[in-house]
Amino acid sequence: MGTLTAAFAIRRAVFVAEQGVDPSLEWDDAETEAIHLLLVVNDRPVGTARVRRIDDATIKAERVAVRRSARNAGWGRRLMDAVEAVGVDADASHCVLHAQRRVAAFYHKLGYQTVSDPFDEAGIPHVKMERALSTQ
Repeated sequence: MGTLTAAFAIRRAVFVAEQGVDPSLEWDDAETEAIHLLLVVNDRPVGTARVRRIDDATIKAERVAVRRSARNAGWGRRLMDAVEAVGVDADASHCVLHAQRRVAAFYHKLGYQTVSDPFDEAGIPHVKMERALSTQ
């Protein structure tokens, strides 16, 4: 199975099947410009994220998902470490993301700060969050 196929399967399982996101909203024109990350554990794809540069100093983490069976084992943190490493490698100084409100505490633990009022995205309450990337 190819990386993109595996990443899309995880997104389909988490966002479409589990959370009820309309499939027409899950995939967009940004797929071709994004860097797609795939987290594989014991030969099984368990997590994914995509990363896009949105300006000279900023990357955006999007479509961050970990399969239900692999949650609460530290894989989300490792996935975000990989997202941030992509940003550092690209000389970005900040990472932004739109976090579902129910998981905003996870991102707070990683050093992200909420920088918006709640808003709706794909029928799910979100907040915009950001953090400076370590350049060390």
